[in-house]
Amino acid sequence: MSLTACGEQRGTDVVANSSTTSPSSSSSSPGASPYVEPGIVDGAPHHGDNNAYRRSGEMSAASAKDAQKEADRIEPVLKRLWGQKKWDPKSVRAALLELGYEEERTGPKGERLGGTLTVRKMYPRYKTDHNVTPEGALIGLRVHDDACVTAFVQKTNFEVRTNGPFMESGCFEPPYGH
Repeated sequence: MSLTACGEQRGTDVVANSSTTSPSSSSSSPGASPYVEPGIVDGAPHHGDNNAYRRSGEMSAASAKDAQKEADRIEPVLKRLWGQKKWDPKSVRAALLELGYEEERTGPKGERLGGTLTVRKMYPRYKTDHNVTPEGALIGLRVHDDACVTAFVQKTNFEVRTNGPFMESGCFEPPYGH
C-alpha cells in the first residue's frame, strides 16, 4: 500500500518476494525528515505545532450539551434563510436576533463586554490574481467560555456545528495563521 498526498491508501503492484523497494519505503531517501511528530501520518515536521491555531479548545460535557441545544435552535433558521436565498450578514443577523441572542460587543483592546452572537461576511479567498469575498455569512455564538456554535450560510450550502473556542479568534476558525 502507498499513501497519496491526501493520505488515501492505494494498492501497489509489487511482485511477491521482490528484492526491490520503492523510494518511499526507504528510510534513507533524500529529503526525508529524521523527525516524525507523534500522531502525524505523513511525518511532516512540526505539522501539529504549525497548525495549532486551527485547533479548537476542549468543551466540558455540560458545555457541549448546551452548545448542541443552541445549534439545534439555529439550524432551522439557517435552513429557512438558505431556502429563501437570504445569506447576507444583515438578514442572517436579524433572523438570529429574533431568537433572543444579543450581539457580542468588544472593547478597544478586544475584551468582551457582553452579548454572545457575531455575524459577519465570509472570509475573502484568493482567486486567479485577486481576493474575492463570496456571498454569505459566518456565524459565531459563544455559549460558554469553553463552547461555541459556529455556522455559515452561503449560496451553495449551510452548516452548523459546535466546537470549543479557537486560541486567537474566539468562535471562528481562523482562515490562516501567522
